[in-house]
Amino acid sequence: MATAKKAPAKKAPAKKAAPAKKAAAKKPAAKKTAPAKKVAAKKAAPAKKPAAKKAPAKKRTPNPSFMKALTPSAALAAVVGAAPLPRTEVVSKLWVYIKKNKLQDAVNKRMINADAKLKEIFGKMQVSMFEMAGLIGKHLK
Repeated sequence: MATAKKAPAKKAPAKKAAPAKKAAAKKPAAKKTAPAKKVAAKKAAPAKKPAAKKAPAKKRTPNPSFMKALTPSAALAAVVGAAPLPRTEVVSKLWVYIKKNKLQDAVNKRMINADAKLKEIFGKMQVSMFEMAGLIGKHLK
């Protein structure tokens, strides 16, 4: 009986040791192939030309004509105020008025539905946001 117990005990450790050796053998093989690929990639990289250095970008200055204060007409002054403002500020204040009064079209947000004050400025009931800046130019001096 003692011999029967020894025989299965010898087989079990032998089976466990064999898969461990196979796994250990696979790992070094994987490590050998990866550095070979990296070396090939390193050789291809020097073929590219080095990037030319760019000069530091200058800070952009606004166009003085955009910053010139213009006096709004009476119709436009009812929306943005009577004080002289640059064009950029006039457009910004118009957008504040449009959003405050919910005049942007619900379906097509690019369209502005004019109320009584804006109809005097635009001349029609619905205006595209792209043509709005051109239409307010008539009301600035």
